[in-house]
Formats: sequence, C-alpha cells, structure tokens
Amino acid sequence: MAAGAAAGFGAGWGWCWGCHRSRIGGSLSPFPPVLLLLLLLLVAPAPQPATSDITNGNNEHLKREHSLIKPYQGVGSSSMPLWDFQGSTMLTSQYIRLTPDEPSKEGSIWNHQPCFLKDWEMHVHFKVHGLGKKSLHGDGFALWYTRDRLVPGPVFGSKDNFHGLAIFLDTYPNDEATERVFPYISVMVNNGSLTYDHSKDGRWTELAGCTADFRNQNHDTFLAVRYSRGRLTVMTDVEDKNEWKNCIDISGVQLPTGYYFGASAGTGDLSDNHDIISMKLFQLMVEHTPEEDNIDWTKIEPSVSFLKSPKDNVDDPTGNFRSGPLTGWKVFLLLLCALLGIIVCAVVGAVVFQKRQERNKRFY
Repeated sequence: MAAGAAAGFGAGWGWCWGCHRSRIGGSLSPFPPVLLLLLLLLVAPAPQPATSDITNGNNEHLKREHSLIKPYQGVGSSSMPLWDFQGSTMLTSQYIRLTPDEPSKEGSIWNHQPCFLKDWEMHVHFKVHGLGKKSLHGDGFALWYTRDRLVPGPVFGSKDNFHGLAIFLDTYPNDEATERVFPYISVMVNNGSLTYDHSKDGRWTELAGCTADFRNQNHDTFLAVRYSRGRLTVMTDVEDKNEWKNCIDISGVQLPTGYYFGASAGTGDLSDNHDIISMKLFQLMVEHTPEEDNIDWTKIEPSVSFLKSPKDNVDDPTGNFRSGPLTGWKVFLLLLCALLGIIVCAVVGAVVFQKRQERNKRFY
C-alpha cells in the first residue's frame, strides 16, 4: 500500500522516484534504489503517539463513595462520614477552601473510605487564586493517595515521609536557581523513606513534572490522574479549551490498594486561596491476568521501576524531569529526522554526480 501511495504521488506530479532516469553516455541508469526505500519508509503510516485515554466521565463507573461533588453530602457529617477535613479548611456551597489567602494556614480534606480499586482515574476541579502579584503568592496544594490520612505536616499541609502517591501543584519557586517555570506540577511516589525538600521544590524526589499556568484564571481548571496496570498519567485542562493536555506519563509505578485519597494545602509568608470544587473517582474496567488477580494488592510497597533513582537527579542543575528511555514517538521523530537528512544528502549527491557526468560528456 505504501508503494502504491508513493507511485501515485509521483505520477500525480509527472515524476516517480523509482522511475527517475538520467542520460549518461546515451544510456539509462536507475535512480539509487536506497532512496526509493527511504521514501517508502516515509510514506508508510507513522506510529501514533501513545494516548492516555482519559475518560470523559460518561463511559466509566463513578465511585460516589470516593467522590466529592456538590452539594458535598457526607463532608464532616456523622451520618455520612465520607470525607473529613481539618485545619483551615472551610466548606461552602460552591467550593471547599483548603486555605484562605492568609499567611501560615494549613488545611486538608480526606476520603474516609480506603480505595480498593486496582485501576482508577481521578478528575479534580480546582481553583487557585489570590491577590498576590507576580511571585508574591504561594505555596500551592497537593493531591494524595496515601496510607495515612489527616496527619498535618510540612508538605503542602500534610505529613512528610508518606507512603503512596503525591501530585504537587506548586505555585512558588523556593529554589532561586531553578530554571523551571511556575506554576509547576510534579509527581512523587514514596515508601516512607524519602523526604520532600521544600528548598529545592522537591526536585530530588520528583519522578516527572510539567509547567501549567493554572493560577488566577478566569475559567475552570481541571486535573486528571489515571492509574492503570502500572501506568501513571497526569493531564491538565487549564487553558479553557475543553481538552486534556499531557503533563506526566510514567510506567512501572506500583501502588497498593487500600490507601486514601485526599487534598491539602499550606501557606507561609505568602498565601493564596486553594479551592477544591470537585473530586470524581472513576473505576476503570481493565482485564488482569490470573497471576495479577492472585496478588494481594494491599501488601504491595509503593515503588517505581525507573532507570535510575530520583536521588540521581542531584546532578541536574535545572531539576527538569528526565523521563528515562525515549518513547516510541520520540524515537520515530529522531529516525524521521535522520532519514530526511540521508535523503537530502543522497539527492544532492545524485544531482552533483549527474552534473559532473553531463560536464564530462561535453569533452567526448
């Protein structure tokens, strides 16, 4: 099919790479066949980049016991204790404010029910806003899937050395030497042995990250976190385009079941309003092998199969994420550039060779 496409393309323009001929000494010589092969490789369908298949929320199963939806039934209620909050967290009819735009505040909200889903996706509708201009605001908030809940601490209002997953939506650069652009979203998986370094914005323990301009927006801002079969994906919708934008995509992530979802925020000398409008958890219908079904997922230790430990990131002066091996899409782009370079060199060489042959012909 690729060969037919190449021939049709050439015929439409009155030429064909495989049929190109030049008169050298009255004979016909075929165009170098390697160029035809390279062209066929280019015309062949390109591999498609892997998509994270973020659900639209209609085709998956919403788990209400793990979701936080207006009018926030069951929040802090003894009759329906689905969510608990503490610290400066304030409940309103339109949002749950983790911290007001005031200094030295900490607040959090946590699901009361442990989650035993092996494959899930969380959609978070949030808003970070305040009166601070430029870099005079902070600090951001965190989303959690951890073993412990309702434990205040120094990491965006929650405990350090946690067990589980954290997604940090950081709005203030504590490291003056960083080349990151803030606000910045990063991911950390911890088995209790790692400490989050605020002075370096968590650079040494970050697994992946991206820039996302979500602060002081006049439109809705969303985050999606998807975990399925060891693959962790984070996507954003903060540009008022009603579409997900890839932020983080990591394979080899091991998270146990039976942990708790939560959100927390903290302010220091600088402050912001950190509001959670909704948190919706969807169960993903994924088939597992019999071996996987026989695993006791509650006993799994949080971990990441990575080419190198996040601790190795100390040698990177920028702190930017090094995603390990190249993805298939990146490899394809590199190969495409190399092929284009070879084709250009080959065509130029062929033209120069033909010109020399025609020049030599005049002397006979």
